[in-house]
Amino acid sequence: MPARIQKFVNSVVRTPGSVRHSLVVLGTVAVGAEVLLALADGAAAAATGFALVTAVALVLARYAAGGGAQDSDHRKRVRLLGSHAPALGGWRRIVAKTLADDSEVHLRTVMRPQLQRLFAARLAERHGVAMHRNPRRARALVGAELWPWIDPGASAPQPTLPEPVLRALLDRLEAL
Repeated sequence: MPARIQKFVNSVVRTPGSVRHSLVVLGTVAVGAEVLLALADGAAAAATGFALVTAVALVLARYAAGGGAQDSDHRKRVRLLGSHAPALGGWRRIVAKTLADDSEVHLRTVMRPQLQRLFAARLAERHGVAMHRNPRRARALVGAELWPWIDPGASAPQPTLPEPVLRALLDRLEAL
């Protein structure tokens, strides 16, 4: 066996679980299956098997490249969020209700969780920071004066959200 091929085989064998190793194993299995189909059932079965193997390979390659993600192929960001990116549906209604209703329940159950989701999405999307896993880095990015309002590990500093604080939070969210 030539030295180049031997070196390649050794590098693949030494690193099981690597992408190269996985591709070599899958390729070997696919070629073996094709040979068995050709020997057992002829050229028609081998052609059908080849078409099937090609289709599965394309689907797996697309998934591995990020095609299965919900945020335009940015799989890492989805993992940072832990769920789908939050939508802004009903945002105007939520803000209007927050400003009109000085209810602690509304702030705790609606407004604050929505702000936390939006900040978590923005921090993950633009800065690669998971707000819940790395609160120190998130606090540094958001700012110490606004962080208590969205801190997932503590309650809000006041029972109601003043309008200047809400404006500052939204301005900071936009700036991130």
